[in-house]
Amino acid sequence: MNIIGPDALIFAVDDIEGTTKYLTDYGLTAVNAGAGGGRFETQDGTAIVIAAMDDPSLPPPLPSGSSVRKMVYGVDTAETVEAIAAELGKDREVRRLADGAIEAKDDNGFTIGFQVTIRRPLDLPAEPINAPGAKPQRGPNQLGVDVQASPKPRSLSHFAAFTPDAAKDEAFYVNRLGFRVTDRLLGAGMFLQPAGTLEHHALFLINTPPHMQGIEHIAFHLGGPNDVMVAGTRFLKLGYQSFWGPGRHTFGSNWFWYFNSPLGCRFEYDADMDLHDKNWVPREVQASADATQVYLFQHREKWAPVGGPPPGKDGH
Repeated sequence: MNIIGPDALIFAVDDIEGTTKYLTDYGLTAVNAGAGGGRFETQDGTAIVIAAMDDPSLPPPLPSGSSVRKMVYGVDTAETVEAIAAELGKDREVRRLADGAIEAKDDNGFTIGFQVTIRRPLDLPAEPINAPGAKPQRGPNQLGVDVQASPKPRSLSHFAAFTPDAAKDEAFYVNRLGFRVTDRLLGAGMFLQPAGTLEHHALFLINTPPHMQGIEHIAFHLGGPNDVMVAGTRFLKLGYQSFWGPGRHTFGSNWFWYFNSPLGCRFEYDADMDLHDKNWVPREVQASADATQVYLFQHREKWAPVGGPPPGKDGH
């Protein structure tokens, strides 16, 4: 089943105005958004959708009270949607929606949807670099830094789910929906790759007590590590709270910078994720700080190497 990755995550919120400001400050584009919520898109059309807590169109909440109401996956064709409907229809209700999408629950009660992907093709350059021994990617007089740049998320990359039984969810997504395990973080959970992408993971399952069930973080691809640094620095200056990063992950090799959000989960700027095909052999590593990141930076306010940092400005 050629599931490509998440097309959208849908949340119920009690502060539409504040959440709208967060999402647009983060770099997402509001589409048909207003006092009742709306859609906030990346450059390829993948999105976060918010609605009022009492919106009757939303699926019911999880027993944990998490604000996430639904995860929508994009697939390659209508035939794949039908294949998923036939598979899940063997042992659970599958709702058919007016737009041709389907909706069901996974084995731990998350509401999941499937639709022909809305992802728009992107034709954007990667960040060019110059390195000794390699052909220059930027020619003479082409600057590597644009002080006016304001990078925008290019695509919804993946999300991590707190789940009360990660092994049960793994069996569901692997055996019923064709996902593959790419790596295991022992004591924490496993990274899953759907069949329609080569990216290291579109879903990370993390074992937690039932009262924590929900979304741990959502990641958005940027154009490269410089974009992560620029976007994160800009977001920090707007007053948002850094949670973890910047740094570079071990699993997936993606650059990262996480921020707290009003949706009860973290938002991650990321870039440069590994690709894996069926020849990849999953790793198994005990969870620890050393296992999850190759290096971790600590942000501090700008200073010049003449006289040291400003008094009382020890960074964040």
